[in-house]
Amino acid sequence: MKNQSSAKTNAARFLDGLGIAYEMRAYEVDPNDLTAITVARKVGLPPEQVFKTLLAQTNTGEHVFAVIPGDAELDLKKLAHSSGAKKAELVSLKDVEPLTGYIRGGVTVMAARKPFPAFADETIELHDIISISAGQRGLQLLLAPADYLRATSATLADLTKA
Repeated sequence: MKNQSSAKTNAARFLDGLGIAYEMRAYEVDPNDLTAITVARKVGLPPEQVFKTLLAQTNTGEHVFAVIPGDAELDLKKLAHSSGAKKAELVSLKDVEPLTGYIRGGVTVMAARKPFPAFADETIELHDIISISAGQRGLQLLLAPADYLRATSATLADLTKA
């Protein structure tokens, strides 16, 4: 994998700073369809290898990132349990950008406005390569799961609905 310098995002610069190899892959954005399944088709990967980043808030008021496969649904009870809280709920879309600096369809843990704890679904380790948002719509970063986990200090957990 090589680093492409066409349009560096903060997330890509963050990986550069850690010396982590990645491939940046651009795709055509449809603002009416920002699903990870659509992104997966456009970047040529199966949906379970394209991870989406969601922001949640626990009952203790803590914000946490949940990074799950594109074809899965977040289990909020499992996320709450993993983060040591009783409950968790997704942050409203209007609050995502002020909290993370990223808009829907471009949220990533790396170089977010605030360094919230991150939890990655344990299936992330099943793949040689994963794809995550590069921090803006239309750009994905492809990298090794171990590198992603090192870059984000994410905790592995079972986060998805059966």
